[in-house]
Amino acid sequence: MTNPPVDRRAFLQRSAGKAAVGVAAGLSGWLPAHAASHEPIRLGVIGVRSRGIELARAAARLPGVEIAALCDVDAAILHDAANRLDSPTTPREYSDYRQLLDDSRLHALIIATPDHWHASMTIDACRAGKDVYLESPATHSDAEWAQVVAVAARHQRVVQTGLQQRSGAFVQTAVKFLQAGGVGRVRFARAWMACRRKPIGRRGDSPAPAGVDYAAWLGPAPYREFNGNRFHGNWTRFWDYGAGELGLWGVHWLDVAAWALDLNGPVQVSAVGSRLHFADDQETPDTLTVHYQFQRPHPVEVAWEHRTWTVHGNEGRTSGIAFYGDDGTLVLDRGGWKVYDRKDSTAENGGDLDVPHLADFLRCVRTREEPAASLIVARRAEQLCHLGVQAYREQRLVTTEIGGALRTAAPPALG
Repeated sequence: MTNPPVDRRAFLQRSAGKAAVGVAAGLSGWLPAHAASHEPIRLGVIGVRSRGIELARAAARLPGVEIAALCDVDAAILHDAANRLDSPTTPREYSDYRQLLDDSRLHALIIATPDHWHASMTIDACRAGKDVYLESPATHSDAEWAQVVAVAARHQRVVQTGLQQRSGAFVQTAVKFLQAGGVGRVRFARAWMACRRKPIGRRGDSPAPAGVDYAAWLGPAPYREFNGNRFHGNWTRFWDYGAGELGLWGVHWLDVAAWALDLNGPVQVSAVGSRLHFADDQETPDTLTVHYQFQRPHPVEVAWEHRTWTVHGNEGRTSGIAFYGDDGTLVLDRGGWKVYDRKDSTAENGGDLDVPHLADFLRCVRTREEPAASLIVARRAEQLCHLGVQAYREQRLVTTEIGGALRTAAPPALG
């Protein structure tokens, strides 16, 4: 079978217009619901050192939203975040996330903690009747996945994962373009990240800083003495808490690959990498290539690459994904996308991702619909991330089949 020819300029104009209308409708559709309820959605944010406060500030820009509580195990960061929020109301400050679960004022939580806390906090939040916006990856291991999905379904909670590209109008247009045969049949896709991470050196254990509840930070992770190299800003480089660049960036671009190509279960996964540049305490590889082979819906291969010691990436971009088809190549990053190897090259600029993604989540808190990046939607990217980690850490070829679509019941209305 061959893909039908696509008029690329007409497609782009048509799809971009529809995408823009869709986003506008989604945002404006938020207003009548808010006006009818006369009640803002009150959010609590857990983990406010960096990503959490970014999301809080983005959510605060939306109508009908109140950032009502902030939580962090580091007292200094918690106080600083409250000052940085620039909110018309003063959020309550909590050092223990369980206090947010008991706060009856809160409708939903944003969880932006280290990865090893994601599953436990989401389960506790769902049991407490809170909807959840959860940074990706949603789980730290594949073994956690089924329980998170089951609890969210049982308590009928809206859970939006942090795959914010799902709400990006320009990403949606790129996916539609690919699925319409814009570059012919895609045989290979490559996603990557190239960046310069700072070395962390070698550091011995020490007492935790004053004002830090280290036991609460450690939570479900294996116990060990405090070490500054494993704490703020560096935790992603240690297997107990994160998955390195594969967890930071890989899960996002692999999701786009699975989405655009409608991939079903890799038949095998291999990984080659090491710490080639940094000679310090970090455990995750600074150089990694993960190779995924798929047979459905047709044979295609997908690769993830990262290098954390150079900003020279692929296709002239530090991070992104390229789809190589019979009739051209589409390269996408957060600045937009462009088609190459065609006389009638097509391109579209990027746009904001966080605000539309949060708006989609908050709309679903009102309507009880499935969000754009629900747990079900995130399933494939999550498993691709975990399988890549498994193949690297076990240094073997992993043969598997991702199967069984998961379903959740429609959550009840906000009351």
